[in-house]
Amino acid sequence: MATRLVQIHLKARDDAALGRFWAEALGWGVSSEGPGVTNLEPEGFVYPSPDAVVIDVVADPQPKTAKNRVHLDLATTSAAHQSELVARLRKLGATPADVGQGDVPWTVLADPEGNEFCVLEPREMYRDTGPVAAVVVDCADPSGAGRFWGGATDWTLHEGTGEHARFRSARGVGPYLEFLRTPGLTTGWSRADRPRIHLDLRPYPGDDQEGEAARLRSLGATDIDFGQGDEVPWTCLADPEGNEFCILTPA
Repeated sequence: MATRLVQIHLKARDDAALGRFWAEALGWGVSSEGPGVTNLEPEGFVYPSPDAVVIDVVADPQPKTAKNRVHLDLATTSAAHQSELVARLRKLGATPADVGQGDVPWTVLADPEGNEFCVLEPREMYRDTGPVAAVVVDCADPSGAGRFWGGATDWTLHEGTGEHARFRSARGVGPYLEFLRTPGLTTGWSRADRPRIHLDLRPYPGDDQEGEAARLRSLGATDIDFGQGDEVPWTCLADPEGNEFCILTPA
């Protein structure tokens, strides 16, 4: 049994407006599975596929109160492309953001609801990822994160050090999943500080969702309760550092 990263769950006060921003930013299509949910994926995409990690923007009235522990890195192909993309994103409503990055070759921005993301300088390793180069998760211990997520998913570990762990789908397509050491990070999950962005995983067709949840608990995941009740079809867990994620139904 195994899971794989299929989508990003992004909370928004206005899901439709934030969804339009990210659709324009990535060049993706927009749909909706119901009120309060805006779904983003590449045009012609057949879900689920490792070619992309799609985005579900979900309405939530709570404001953003702290830096997100998950963010997107956007890929560029040249210095001119990077400058052009930053300018286009700012016209769409993005604003410069300071997360203590200092003088770096990438540009840190925030979307219209304040969610941080980066527009990277051209990097060879991201030349074939599509518009999203990587889904990046802040962590205190990349080695520990690498062990947990390497067991939780069937994605391939491409690099693991004391500073970061980097995964990609077993097919070698789509964005990377990266865990970046972040000094001073507080670990653990709390209802009062629930994240605005989290990862959604899916087991493969024919696998058992609860069996996968039990397997991930054995690797160090813990159950979390933010009032979701017993009727939802997904299972809410946190990794050993307290990063929330959901296990969706097999597909």
